[in-house]
Amino acid sequence: MGVTDPAGPVMDRDEVDRALARLGAEHEAIETSLLALQDHAGRRLLEGAELTGTTRERWTSAEASITLLWAYFDAYTDALRSAREIRARRRWSSREDLVELTELLRGESVTVAGSATATANAPTLLSAAGRLSERFSLTGLVDRMNELYATSLDMVVTADAVWSALPARIDLLAAELQRTRTLAHSVGVRPGEHPAGDDLERITRTLTRLREDVVSDPLAFWVPAPGSSAPGGGRPDTTVYDREARALEEVRREIDAVLTVRQDAEARLIRLRDVLSRADRTLAEARTARGEVLAKIAATEVPVVSGPPTVLQEQLATAAEYRRAAQWHRLSPLLESLEQKAEDELLRARESLTAVTAPLAVRAELRGRLDAYKAKVARHGLAEDPFLVERYDAARRMLWSAPCDLRVAEQAVLRYQQSVAEALGAPRVPQQGGPEDRRGE
Repeated sequence: MGVTDPAGPVMDRDEVDRALARLGAEHEAIETSLLALQDHAGRRLLEGAELTGTTRERWTSAEASITLLWAYFDAYTDALRSAREIRARRRWSSREDLVELTELLRGESVTVAGSATATANAPTLLSAAGRLSERFSLTGLVDRMNELYATSLDMVVTADAVWSALPARIDLLAAELQRTRTLAHSVGVRPGEHPAGDDLERITRTLTRLREDVVSDPLAFWVPAPGSSAPGGGRPDTTVYDREARALEEVRREIDAVLTVRQDAEARLIRLRDVLSRADRTLAEARTARGEVLAKIAATEVPVVSGPPTVLQEQLATAAEYRRAAQWHRLSPLLESLEQKAEDELLRARESLTAVTAPLAVRAELRGRLDAYKAKVARHGLAEDPFLVERYDAARRMLWSAPCDLRVAEQAVLRYQQSVAEALGAPRVPQQGGPEDRRGE
């Protein structure tokens, strides 16, 4: 919409003709803008919607502004038509005509009458309360129309932008929500039984309320652009929508995890049974080994071997029941817990077997060391040395007797090592450690 030139002295014919041409172009531009506003999809939606809150208040004011805009435009049209008629009286306008035209084109010659309803609902439109008419110059009238047009268009464009962006996105998310709800029910994820089911109910309520609010009060979901004066400068506020979209995605991932459990539940249950079975067998082996150690090894402490944990077997039976009942949302966390506990139980059983059989390992090491030194003596031609034979036989009797006193047997092996070292002219054997082979010397 255009702006007229400021007022001045009496205009000549050329100035009048130029002013009329400019005003005619302005008139066409204003008419085009008003018709576009009248046909704007956002304005038609606002007229037919049941509005609330901020949008209702601003639309009441905007409707009054649009009504006044047309009143101002009609007055502008009449003034332009009158000026054209005066100019058309003569080819060469008289001074009286020029004075009249100057007053009409530059003075406050336009009177606009407005309805009481329109002036009451459009703020700051009239200079004093109760006045139902105003006087304008054509310049002032265009400025006022520009002001009203900008505020009205901003309101219409803003509401249309929110309605164009948010309801459609909410509907798409609601459709995805419905598909997720159907999938959730198929795997047993229901409200009151699983947190994801409760989340789906909350998201459903929030989206329903959000759509109602967006439709009735779109301006409540608009974030103006800082420093922007253009109509519709800003963006729709999608904070609530984005939050619920993220929440739905988290629920979907949870349901996908439950679906994965349904697909490989049997294989995981088989692996669990195998791990627990191996743990039980290892514990049984540890208990058998403990009896052997107690019978064969004397003067040593052998740790007690506990039995298999019945609670894991009970939980495994519960998991199998969940699978038969298709309660996948309950089976998923139970399987994850059981898998970790089963691995821990197998590790505990192996550690128990290692601890129980440690004395037998020590005896085996001593036997191996004794035989290694005997072979060393034979290589050096001292196999028949009576002193070494005596020391060897004493150590062997202790290691192959039952129960075997490991401390005494170890001392006997060390004495045999020292005797061998002395017989071969080597340094004394330390109290701990394996045989030293000095064949190189």
